[in-house]
Amino acid sequence: MNPIGIRSCYDEGKRCAETLFFDYHRQHQLDIKVIRIFNTYGPRMHPSDGRVVSNFIVQALRGENITIYGDGQQTRSFCYVDDLVEAMIRMMDTENGFTGPINLGNPGEFTMIELAEKVISLVGSKSKLVHKPLPPDDPKQRKPDISLAQSKLDWTPKVNLDDGLRETVAYFRQTLDK
Repeated sequence: MNPIGIRSCYDEGKRCAETLFFDYHRQHQLDIKVIRIFNTYGPRMHPSDGRVVSNFIVQALRGENITIYGDGQQTRSFCYVDDLVEAMIRMMDTENGFTGPINLGNPGEFTMIELAEKVISLVGSKSKLVHKPLPPDDPKQRKPDISLAQSKLDWTPKVNLDDGLRETVAYFRQTLDK
């Protein structure tokens, strides 16, 4: 991790929050639950939140070119919001003393090009892929190891990317039509 790079506020902010929670836990014996959320998507995302799923869907619905950074071979994993909420509830129900951290996300990996093509197909768009330079410190891969969530929470995501994207596209269609 680059502590002074363009993504450092995001990366270091998460690390700082975990540190503060664990310090508070140690000092005050307060029960805490720490989760690490990996790319989550679904209805009610803001159209301009800057995340890749919402960006691609909005661009496709508007018939704009889809912006791919770098060669588009970097991978991400996408967890549908309903699956994440289920995991969070299960985490809150764990016994006192189990703090985590625990990774929550979907380990299925997709390249940015695969995601863009799925969105274009679901939307029925004529959008083209346009490549722009890869931002500094952009991770090549983001795939959560959810083995602890599987064993401790008896949780595995259930919604596949195609089904989740269908719901998300329907939401954005309705939102952008207003």
